[in-house]
Amino acid sequence: MTRAQPTTLVIDRRGTASLRSRAVSAGVRRLLQPRLARYASAPLDETALRRAAAIDRMAARGRPPRGTHCRRIRFDGFEAEWVHGPGVGRDRGRAILYLHGGGWICCGLNTHRRMVAHFSAAAGVPALSVDYRMVPKVRFEQEVDDCVTAYRWLLEDQGVPPGNIVIMGDSAGGYLTFATALRARDEGLPQPAALAALSPMLDMDLTAKLAHANVDLDPSAPGPLLERLVEGILGQLDPADPKVSPVRADLAGLAPTLLTAGSTELLYCDSEVMARRLAEAGVPVTLQVWDRQLHVFQMFGSFLPESRAAIAELGAFTRRAFAGELRDADALDVADAATEAG
Repeated sequence: MTRAQPTTLVIDRRGTASLRSRAVSAGVRRLLQPRLARYASAPLDETALRRAAAIDRMAARGRPPRGTHCRRIRFDGFEAEWVHGPGVGRDRGRAILYLHGGGWICCGLNTHRRMVAHFSAAAGVPALSVDYRMVPKVRFEQEVDDCVTAYRWLLEDQGVPPGNIVIMGDSAGGYLTFATALRARDEGLPQPAALAALSPMLDMDLTAKLAHANVDLDPSAPGPLLERLVEGILGQLDPADPKVSPVRADLAGLAPTLLTAGSTELLYCDSEVMARRLAEAGVPVTLQVWDRQLHVFQMFGSFLPESRAAIAELGAFTRRAFAGELRDADALDVADAATEAG
């Protein structure tokens, strides 16, 4: 593959954290941090995986925003769901392919339906949310298979042009966003219009993360839990293998990308390194850094001014991708902006 010329890395700093978001972070530090510490001290065995899988079933009681319409799609071995957010019509000629987070072992359509509906509404297009198989049903390295199947289905069975698809995901789903795009490229499939990753984990080698200043700043203190998780799901895989850690892969030819992360979350450094590597590979990339926001803070929807603003930004990014503006170098102004989120 021909090596592209490096492009400008756009860093968009968003701050200062609102009083409400700081209160939420304090609550997470006080209430969630001790619980995560207990999980980290327990083995990632069959019992732990069953409990993790139950999270999505319990989330089925939740309701998406009023005016959301959903339809299940069945694939061979897994399911997906069309999510039309409030105000989004029936046309599926443009779509978000959404890959949920959950540490490769939990969450799914139910936990993410509300957030995906917000993204759909902001972008003005439906989202195909993928309930890909996870550990222990499949091995860690096989989770991407269902994501690629869903992308191929949009392209070949539904006839959606690649320029009308944005692949988006949070946390482990952000990992799968890049894994899917890389697999698609290597299998000769066209790239989508863009990629968007929210607080993604992209390097399965934890050395840099655990040495980063954010290990003491992240309110949830997830370091020990991440160590337990990676140890439990990787097996004999080498974290330094580019097929295991997308940040180490050849990134040439990937679609324009938006990365978002909180400035103090432990996974921030993965987005920082990936943004630099994408720019070096000639991929137009913007890194949004949100002051002192929690991991995947977009989950708070309308509750936080930062999450409202970030959802609107993701919607605007998706619309620009469909308009072809992200591949225009003139559209990528160098920015190091500090703006008030509310």
